[in-house]
Amino acid sequence: MVESGRCAWSGRRYNAAMLWNVIDRRTRPYRWREVNAIVEAIEHDNSCADADQAPESDPLLTVDYDALEAVSVQEAIAWPNGQRCPVTLYLYDLGGGFTSSVNVDAVEDRFSGAEDPTD
Repeated sequence: MVESGRCAWSGRRYNAAMLWNVIDRRTRPYRWREVNAIVEAIEHDNSCADADQAPESDPLLTVDYDALEAVSVQEAIAWPNGQRCPVTLYLYDLGGGFTSSVNVDAVEDRFSGAEDPTD
């Protein structure tokens, strides 16, 4: 896990960088003023084909899902660093990601090739 530290110029304490990956699912990539953002614990990606393997977070700190609607890309990129564990940030066009099945389908795809632990 990345450690916290102290800013050299301000002296303020900061938490470790928690944004470890970004998946941009926008169909309009030049729209930056308002987007939707979703974060999930980075370890959720471990089951994806060709994924780097992240360490598992403490279950009490794991962020299974959190979302922001109608924020700027700048806000969406800054927001994950305040999370309790390392996360993947998903960016969607305004109006997407929450009600569409895109994020749900992606989660299903992520687990479709994974072994069933109950077998």
